[in-house]
Amino acid sequence: MPDGTLKRLRAGMQGPTPPKAPKVPSDVPVGVVTQARSRPAWAEIDLDAITHNARVLSLLVRPATLCAVVKAHGYGHGAVSAARAAMAGGALGLAVALVDEGVELRQNDVHGPILLLSECGADAVDAAMAYALTPTVYTAEGIAQFAQAARMLGQRTSVHIKVDTGMHRVGAAPADVPALVRALVEDPLLRFEGLWTHFPVADGDSAEDRAFTVRQLALFDGAIADLARADVHPDVIHAANTAGAIVFPQARYGMVRCGIGLYGYLPGDTVGAAFSTAAGGQHLRPALSLRARVVSVRTLAEGERPSYGRMRALRQRSVVATVPIGYADGVPRALFSNGAHVLIGGRRRPLAGMVTMDQIMVDCEEDTSVQPGDEVVLLGRQGDEEITADEWAGLLGTISYEILCGIGPRVPRVVINAPEPTGGSITPPIP
Repeated sequence: MPDGTLKRLRAGMQGPTPPKAPKVPSDVPVGVVTQARSRPAWAEIDLDAITHNARVLSLLVRPATLCAVVKAHGYGHGAVSAARAAMAGGALGLAVALVDEGVELRQNDVHGPILLLSECGADAVDAAMAYALTPTVYTAEGIAQFAQAARMLGQRTSVHIKVDTGMHRVGAAPADVPALVRALVEDPLLRFEGLWTHFPVADGDSAEDRAFTVRQLALFDGAIADLARADVHPDVIHAANTAGAIVFPQARYGMVRCGIGLYGYLPGDTVGAAFSTAAGGQHLRPALSLRARVVSVRTLAEGERPSYGRMRALRQRSVVATVPIGYADGVPRALFSNGAHVLIGGRRRPLAGMVTMDQIMVDCEEDTSVQPGDEVVLLGRQGDEEITADEWAGLLGTISYEILCGIGPRVPRVVINAPEPTGGSITPPIP
């Protein structure tokens, strides 16, 4: 082997020098692969719908304030743009699951309180402090870590304590809350700002589910009363998610945390019925539509079996359209076997074969008007027809949350109807 070749192998395999990457346009959201600049598939995000939904929910729960949950890339809608749209509609704070999610918001000039919904690890405490995120804690170790960071930085921070009233995922047992609160109150650099809990079955249809949520509220009220007897009164008390805020008015306290409702969906028939009664004729609007364009059209004979597995024969001579989006983008394979449709030309069209990684095939039957370049709607409205995330969820035995969050990162989010920036604060700044 020539010496030069051996040296290159030792240094690592290197191919041809790539061309200089083009500058990413400023309208591309942070962290989104811009695959649709080389293929026609995208998710369209109507920010006016998020603003509208936030306004409707804010009015419904007042005098409680609205905290917009924008974790998981804003439920697949884009966290930064969803946060701004929600605050334009009246949300006075935001909530995320991860420190990195809060950092992304701050780095994109999103202001106002940002609540962390879980106790972060020790390696993320400094970042949470540096970016003025409001931590949730539920262990003595978590409090000690933030106390140490506050001393080292010379920085005071507000803290919320989460109470486990029955979901049994994370949170402090009600009996442990007084000691945790005492540790916060006694530390001069930690401010006990909030107490909260979470409901696992506020969207449930059964009497048992409703009774369970009522018992959770009783436990939570007991924890609040125990603190009041010690003359400790948190500024912010919150328990309700979207379902809880709508079905259980007594759970609104001073603030509610709405996630799925912001994006235009309600979790179940019970919540939908309660919303219809309480909302005074207002409706929520789905904010996300999933769209693509036909890239290929061919006419196939009756009996042909398109796609992997050759799962189903065409019932007649049919026009079959290929669309460049697949299960790698969040279009589940099971949609084919469960009878899903897409919209082309304002008409529902069944899938012609199994969903593949990058493409789907659509049975347009005898419609020869379908041509490359035609818009395809997988989720959303076209003409008088609409396909929703709830429809997909019903076919797949899951929930709309999973459908929305499952739309992959190589599907760019194209933002329309962006609001003017606005917002506020849940509580005054720490003195």
